[in-house]
Amino acid sequence: MSRKYFGTDGVRGRVGEAPITPEFVMKLGWAAGKVFDQQGKSRILIGKDTRISGYMFESALEAGLSAAGVDVGLLGPIPTPGIAYLTRTFRAQAGIVISASHNPYYDNGIKFFSAAGEKLPDETELAIEAWLDKPMTCVDSAQLGKAKRINDAAGRYIEFCKGTTNALNLRGLKIVLDCAHGATYQIAPAVFSELGASVISMGIEPNGLNINDGVGSTEPEALRQRVLTEKADLGIAFDGDGDRVMMVDHAGELVDGDQLLFIMASHARMQGRLPGGVVGTLMSNLGLELGLKALGIDFVRAKVGDRYVMQLLSEHGWRYGGESSGHLLCLDANTTGDGIVAALQVLQALAETGTSLHDWQRRMVKMPQVMINVKRSRQADVMSLPEITAAVAATETRLAGRGRVLLRPSGTEPVVRVMVEGEDPALVQQLATELAAVVEAALR
Repeated sequence: MSRKYFGTDGVRGRVGEAPITPEFVMKLGWAAGKVFDQQGKSRILIGKDTRISGYMFESALEAGLSAAGVDVGLLGPIPTPGIAYLTRTFRAQAGIVISASHNPYYDNGIKFFSAAGEKLPDETELAIEAWLDKPMTCVDSAQLGKAKRINDAAGRYIEFCKGTTNALNLRGLKIVLDCAHGATYQIAPAVFSELGASVISMGIEPNGLNINDGVGSTEPEALRQRVLTEKADLGIAFDGDGDRVMMVDHAGELVDGDQLLFIMASHARMQGRLPGGVVGTLMSNLGLELGLKALGIDFVRAKVGDRYVMQLLSEHGWRYGGESSGHLLCLDANTTGDGIVAALQVLQALAETGTSLHDWQRRMVKMPQVMINVKRSRQADVMSLPEITAAVAATETRLAGRGRVLLRPSGTEPVVRVMVEGEDPALVQQLATELAAVVEAALR
């Protein structure tokens, strides 16, 4: 559903550009306060990552919520999934996250969790938008909301993460953690060291400007090199707000979200705690689908975006799903994607089977996949253009049922993503290049 303000991941944009301004954020807080305070005095939690604009937006949200008569709990820097957990724990009416996830520091955004620690339903988003269109007014002085800093928020979330494992003991394991100078910079090292691991940390010196800069799950090369240098057993990288995770094995090989999801789901199946199947996305590697099916595990694809993965999980009553980017859902443990919890699930699989990450990830054979971003100068339904549909059909014929073709217009950039996947790397590269040329010519 299209939104005037809300995308699939809340309100987001470059700081200082509409709608992400302090004035807008204050009114957004007020509007949310009006919606969530319909039945008397309420409390809403606010957490953030480490980007410099978070201080400004935290104050703006606090002012707006107070003006609406809502009390505020300030969590400080804490991962997005931690805010979901604490919203439930403190019985708050909602949780607000100030973060632009894996984006650079000059971006920021606002997203919401419901009292259940889940994304807001459509009707709630629409209600907030309706209040945004009204003049902002302030409650009487005696009714203003109060703000209180929750000093033990990080400690509570650390204990929660540790509690999602079955007495996991990481003693003897040497791990490199890359916290992206983001929201996990204090929490992740504490979690893994308290479980017994020997932890080497990087990306733990946030200055407001360096979040995701050359580090983290979107840029894992620095982690890969550190794992090799330190001769570590493995490395773990989170993104700026801690809802994504990637790993590196002892040989320096990157283990992405598809491979991690395979490990989590396979281990859950071995233990008899995998109800139903697994949800991936249109971009999930074909190797994930084939690997799961070989184990008798059903697999379905959602549109790209954690909102759509969650929708299909709910529809099927399943618990595990995720994206290649490392945004992984384990609904037995948390209500949203959680990088630390997902990493612990993987480490538990390794510990209980006595298998290294290097050997586990090789059980899923990734198909060569090439994706080319084709710029478009005009809007068009790409699959309605005869030259494109003919080229797609020809590509699929040459793959002979042993691969996939996907054309996906970006929702945020003026590009069409052309993806080809198959067994032969050279053929996949050739077919992707040829198809991208056809798409480019058709969209001029």
